[in-house]
Amino acid sequence: MNHTAHNKLVAFIWSIADDCLRDVYVRGKYRDVILPMLVLRRLDAVLEPTKQAVLDEVEFQRTNYDTTELESGGLTDASGYVFYNTSKWRLQSLHDTASNNTDILVGNFNEYLNGFSTNVIDIINKFALKDKIKHMASKDVLLGVVEKFISPDINLTPNEKTDSEGYPLPILTNLGMGYVFEELIRKFNEENNEEAGEHFTPREVIQLMTHLIFDPIKDSIPPVITIYDPACGSGGMLTESQNFITQNYPLEGRGRDIYLFGKEINDETYAICKSDMIIKGDDPENIKNGSTLAVDSFYGIQFDFMLSNPPYGKSWGADAKYIKEDGSKAVIDPRFKIHLTDYWGQKYPADAVPRSSDGQLLFLMEMISKMKSPEENNGQGSRIASVHNGSSLFTGDAGGGESNIRRHIIENDMLETIIQMPNNLFYNTGITTYIWVVSNSKPIHRRGKVQLIEASQLFQKLRKNLGDKNCEFAPEHIAEIVQYYLVSGFIVPANHIIYGFL
Repeated sequence: MNHTAHNKLVAFIWSIADDCLRDVYVRGKYRDVILPMLVLRRLDAVLEPTKQAVLDEVEFQRTNYDTTELESGGLTDASGYVFYNTSKWRLQSLHDTASNNTDILVGNFNEYLNGFSTNVIDIINKFALKDKIKHMASKDVLLGVVEKFISPDINLTPNEKTDSEGYPLPILTNLGMGYVFEELIRKFNEENNEEAGEHFTPREVIQLMTHLIFDPIKDSIPPVITIYDPACGSGGMLTESQNFITQNYPLEGRGRDIYLFGKEINDETYAICKSDMIIKGDDPENIKNGSTLAVDSFYGIQFDFMLSNPPYGKSWGADAKYIKEDGSKAVIDPRFKIHLTDYWGQKYPADAVPRSSDGQLLFLMEMISKMKSPEENNGQGSRIASVHNGSSLFTGDAGGGESNIRRHIIENDMLETIIQMPNNLFYNTGITTYIWVVSNSKPIHRRGKVQLIEASQLFQKLRKNLGDKNCEFAPEHIAEIVQYYLVSGFIVPANHIIYGFL
């Protein structure tokens, strides 16, 4: 899909909210309807060509197997995807057979939603979509919204299609749908900027992070890649990383196998991320819901690359009972236990837990615990890019949790670079932020050193503020920072850094 067609499609979907939802939802809640309905229509559209094959498989299983449970393997084979719908309904038929009886419409719609496979039902439940369907029906706007999404003048399918006047519409690939989805998330988050920073990292910041992670090893990126974000939000870092590698470092002769993993605690944001994975053809089961700090959902798994913008200044007190033993201060989660070296060169165990009012360093320790050993990964190891505020650098007394974490990272020569970014770069905070680049396989010229890049003055002003965000990185700023990172910059010997005050 070309840029013009992409913009037209985004504008059409964007207009549905004002055309249909005005006076039914406040403007800040439009996304709560438009995003799940977009997901629903895309899933509905891609299943359309194999709908009859799935229904035939359902009939076959019910006729030949003495069971009330349908076998999912046969259904996914019939649909051609990792999801399916076993009901007789599609959005088009729900619209075409609708009457003035709201109860019948809602009942048919629920039958349609219940026909999806469990991975999609999980998304439907997290979106609370059934409640929204009932609410829209009660306000007589449901059919209007459905009619817009099944309009012949847009193509949300991966198949060739003509508009109402017979002109061809460009197909929408999984990658193209991912771009549309991400663009709508961005626009809705900018409209609702008081919450945007909780779930959305500015795209240019993620672009910088992908350059920092992948550019230094561009000639040795493996053909099979795992990427992880322990605070994945709507999945922007995972998607941008995947797109970056696909576009900038394709593997000649075949595509790379890129596997995305993430965890998100917010139900709706998790649903958006999981939807994005399904839409793009990635494995939705690799996206988990819940607290990263409380439960190690990827125990025993290591990843090649990790990128994250974890919450900072946020208490992890609710997770403390899972990290520390009840009635004592003993840390029981191995992710947050480390070994330090004393004055005589002897290793001794230490806790790696910061004060309960700020858990951002715990997310960094989560990622460090999932680094691949260079010895077991062809010398490659793992690379991490993580966003932090100044607290991770400066807070905590010597011997305290924050200091122990910094000391662990530096003593093991994992801290590669710290980049200071401009203030007011994020949507919900104007404070100074930093990118930490961590690697357990530093190149020789970086060993025993930490590179510090001061990039706080590299920005361009926005014409209109987006919450606290009043500036952004332009492409030339990203290029300049990456150039400093690759070939120059102020490098401090690691043993000159004071652990308690880094």
